[in-house]
Amino acid sequence: MPLYDFKCETCGNFEKWRSLAEVDAPVLCPTCETAAKRIFSPPMLLTGNLRLKARENKEPQVIQRSEEPKPQRNREHRGGRPWMIGH
Repeated sequence: MPLYDFKCETCGNFEKWRSLAEVDAPVLCPTCETAAKRIFSPPMLLTGNLRLKARENKEPQVIQRSEEPKPQRNREHRGGRPWMIGH
C-alpha cells in the first residue's frame, strides 16, 4: 500500500496509508475529522548514492571470533551404495 500525503486546512499536513482502490475516496483528518485534500509528493526513489557509498569501502570487514570453529568430521559409510534406498 502506498503512503499518501494529505493537507487539512486547519491542522496541516499528514500522511496516510491507502490501497490503490481507495485512492479517490475522501479522507478525513485524524485530528479534527474534516475533509482533507491529497497533495502531490514526489516518490522516494533510490539513487546511485547508496551504491557509491558501498563501493567507497573497499576494505573487507574483519570479524573476530571468541573461539575457533571446530573442524567438521567426515562421515564414513560402510556398505554398498549409500545413494540407493534399500528394499
